[in-house]
Amino acid sequence: MQHHKFTVGQEVSLVPSAFDFNVPRGTYRIVRQLPMEAGGFQYRVKNLSDGHERVLRESQLASGASAWMPPPVAKPRRAKG
Repeated sequence: MQHHKFTVGQEVSLVPSAFDFNVPRGTYRIVRQLPMEAGGFQYRVKNLSDGHERVLRESQLASGASAWMPPPVAKPRRAKG
C-alpha cells in the first residue's frame, strides 16, 4: 500500500514545471492530505507568502523550504557627465 510522502504541517517547496507558470514559487505548508487521483497523491497546501490555498500533486512538491529566488533586478547605469 502506498503512503503520502508529506505530512500535515510540513513545509514544502514547489518544483515548477512548464505548466506551472501561474503557480507562485516559494514555501508552502501542507494543510491536508488528499486521496490518490490520476496515479498520485494530492495535497491541499497554503502558500506562506500570500496565504492562498491550492491543490498540488505530490510530484510538484519537494521537502523543505524553497530554494527558488527571483532573478536579481539589474540596476540602471547612470550616465557620467
